[in-house]
Amino acid sequence: MQKFNKVFYIVFCFFMVFTNAQAESLPETLQKIKPSIVGVGTFMPSRSPRGVFLGTGFVVGNGKLVVTNAHVVAQLLNYEKLEQWAIFISNGNNPKAVIVERIALDAEHDIAILKLKEGVLPALTLGEVNSVREGERYAFTGYPIGMVLGLYPVTHQGIVSAISPVAIPVFDTTKLNVNLIKRLQKPYHVFQLDATAYPGNSGSPLYNIETGVVIGVINKVFVKKSKENVLSNPSGITYAIPIEHVRSLLRSKGL
Repeated sequence: MQKFNKVFYIVFCFFMVFTNAQAESLPETLQKIKPSIVGVGTFMPSRSPRGVFLGTGFVVGNGKLVVTNAHVVAQLLNYEKLEQWAIFISNGNNPKAVIVERIALDAEHDIAILKLKEGVLPALTLGEVNSVREGERYAFTGYPIGMVLGLYPVTHQGIVSAISPVAIPVFDTTKLNVNLIKRLQKPYHVFQLDATAYPGNSGSPLYNIETGVVIGVINKVFVKKSKENVLSNPSGITYAIPIEHVRSLLRSKGL
C-alpha cells in the first residue's frame, strides 16, 4: 500500500509540474502569436460601418497569406459598390483594414486562403497532426464576438477530447441530407475539444500552448452540421479541422 501511495504521489507531482509549466508558457506564447491573429470580413468605402466582421484568420507562410474557414468568406461581394475582402488588424477600438483577395478555397474541408495586397505580418508555424493525441491540452485565439467590444483577441484552452470522423452515420434515414451524405462518402477526422468557441471564432488557430505551433483550425458551423445532425439543440462542443488540410491546399496552389 505504501509503495502504491508513493507511485501515485510521484505521478501526481509530475502531472502538476507539467500542468504548471504549460500554464506559465501560455502568456509567453500569446505574446508571440497575437500579432498573427486577424479579423476577417469585408470592406466597402460607402458603407457605415465600412468594415464588417465575419470571422477570424491567422497568418502563415511568407507573411502575406491568411487562413480562415471557407464559410467565413463564402458570401458574394457587392462589386458595384466596391466591396472587397479584408482583414482587420487588432488595434482595440480602431482596427486597421487591409484589403485581401481570396486565392484558394477547399469547401470539402471548409478551408480558405486569402492573400494580402500590401504589406506582410508575422506568420505562425504549421505543425504535424500525427503528433496530436487525445487528452493533450491546446489553446485557440480569435474574436468570439467580433468587433462589438473592439478587436481584442480572446484565448480559450482545453483538451483534445476525441479525434473522430467529421460525419457520423445515422440509423434514421429522415436525418440524412445532401451535405451529410457527401461527407460520409469522403470521411476524414476532426479534433473534438472540451472548450467552448463562438461563431466569431471560426478560423481561429488551434495551437500548442508551449510552442505556438498550429495543429488545427477552429470550425464552429461546418462540422456541427455533420457531427450533430441528429440533435435538435447543438451542443457546446467545439471542433477543429486538422492542419494537414491547410497544408494540402497551400501545396495545391504552389504556396
